[in-house]
Amino acid sequence: MEDIHSINDAINKKAGRNLGSSIVVSATIIGLVFGSLAIHPAVFALLVTVALMIAIRELNHAYRAGGVELPDWLLVLTVPITIGAAYFGNISLLAVAMAFVTTNVMVILMFLNPKDFVKRSTAAVFAIFYIPFLGGFLVLLSHHENAIARILTLVVLTSCNDTFAYISGVLFGRHHLAPHISPKKTWEGLIGSVVATTVGASLVFHYSLHRHWWLGAILGLMAVATATCGDLIESAMKRDLHIKDMSNLLPGHGGILDRLDSILFTAPTVWAVLELVNRYKI
Repeated sequence: MEDIHSINDAINKKAGRNLGSSIVVSATIIGLVFGSLAIHPAVFALLVTVALMIAIRELNHAYRAGGVELPDWLLVLTVPITIGAAYFGNISLLAVAMAFVTTNVMVILMFLNPKDFVKRSTAAVFAIFYIPFLGGFLVLLSHHENAIARILTLVVLTSCNDTFAYISGVLFGRHHLAPHISPKKTWEGLIGSVVATTVGASLVFHYSLHRHWWLGAILGLMAVATATCGDLIESAMKRDLHIKDMSNLLPGHGGILDRLDSILFTAPTVWAVLELVNRYKI
């Protein structure tokens, strides 16, 4: 028993996370996602809205650690506006909502306090683009009669990428991928994620979406790039702001944004590919 605990402690130390807690939290999130979709897309949209409101608040608190002061209420308010546009409209209305909220947020920030306006407004626009705008593609993906299969595709892609990059990195990681950004990411982990995500995407395209498996393989390769870049960008943000996690809300993961980083960057790619597949009957 002591040997098992020693092995578990060694894995947790190398990965930088508590593996058991991480698995429980991931399973709970997946249950909430597909449970809400099974009830109604509106329930899923509400779940996304709440999660993104928490995420943008986490990011704003991280900004404060870096010396950027923005009102919580202002950034949080952009989420239901943007997600509402995605739910009741389409990609065009989501783009209009992005333009509407960013311009109005800049004006409000100017009148609240013109000090450090460029830094504060730039941080605000980045937060709005990063969280509610990219998060809007989650709702756009669910705007379909086959919503569960479409969201399943996104979940499989990001889960395969994150999980097998994690496992491969822990077991075989020797060569750092981007040590100046994320010291724990390795080339071995990336190779593991490429193999697993490509296979996973091929299977879900064939058995769930009933499309050509090779389309899934192509999307899998694209998703590895987007998910990895999304993870690295959040790591770069945390390094710049001198924090380890966005919060400690989710045991084994950190904050909501720590869980959503790769999903937010991958959702637009999945949406775009599925739209092209449906439009051109590939």
